[in-house]
Amino acid sequence: MAMASVLLTPAAQAQSPINVLTGGESGVYYPLGVTIAKIYADIPGTKVQVETTAGSVENLNRLQQGSGQIAFALGDSLRDAWEGDADAGFKGKLDQLRVIGALYPNTIQIVAARASNIATLADLKGKSLSVGAPKSGTELNARAILAAAGLSYADLRAVEYLSFAESTTRMNKQQLDAALQSAGLGVVSLRELSDATDVVLVPVPRDVVAKLGAPFQPGVIPANTYQGQDKDIPSAMVMNYLVTSAAVSDDLAYQMTRLVFDSLPELATAHFVGSEIRRETAAEGGPVPLHPGAIRYYKEKGLMKR
Repeated sequence: MAMASVLLTPAAQAQSPINVLTGGESGVYYPLGVTIAKIYADIPGTKVQVETTAGSVENLNRLQQGSGQIAFALGDSLRDAWEGDADAGFKGKLDQLRVIGALYPNTIQIVAARASNIATLADLKGKSLSVGAPKSGTELNARAILAAAGLSYADLRAVEYLSFAESTTRMNKQQLDAALQSAGLGVVSLRELSDATDVVLVPVPRDVVAKLGAPFQPGVIPANTYQGQDKDIPSAMVMNYLVTSAAVSDDLAYQMTRLVFDSLPELATAHFVGSEIRRETAAEGGPVPLHPGAIRYYKEKGLMKR
């Protein structure tokens, strides 16, 4: 369910909705979504609205149901939706999903209070951990990471299903040992937390990433991404996608694709992970087919064979 919304409408009478489904306001999807909504506001005959949501799983289910026209989603959630994985929060195969393009990788970022004495994944045993909203992309990532490390929720003292902002608040009050956040580097919630509290980043070793398999890849949280972090931290990455529905017309999907990938400087201004988005690789490797309107754009740019 949406927590908040921002409405943007062109001067002309609005006709077709473009609901941009994002995530929590303290994450990365939201500032990027607000910028995309502003870019889309000039599409004639549309009413553009950006909504906060619980993240990938809600976004994909809403695209299937028709209550959203474009949304952000993690690659593993997108794969699970396409396959109809009930354990991941999908009651059946979401066959209406279509990809607009690949965006930037999420990095699994596990932050722990220094006083909790958590330095490794194994140290999470017997501790309290926030894993994101239930069945969100972050929570699915948390389950996968723990399983690859030989752990489960049963090994934890407490599992908290908190938003990024709520996790930060609880850790600042010494009411939570650690939080796992799947987001672009430099996410606001972790920057604010590291500025206010003495924390450490917990590595996700390469052998754990190898057990995760595709679509996860090895990644690094570069030194000085957060306050007090003086060295690189190995972790796992998974690609984010901009997704739409087969019910969206080819012409509208083309315009939505063109406006996003012809406006990358604006996305980089909205959040620095926007600078990681590459038009040249946007059409590659998604777990769900591209929308025909997106294919038209990539062919025009010489990025796909005609």
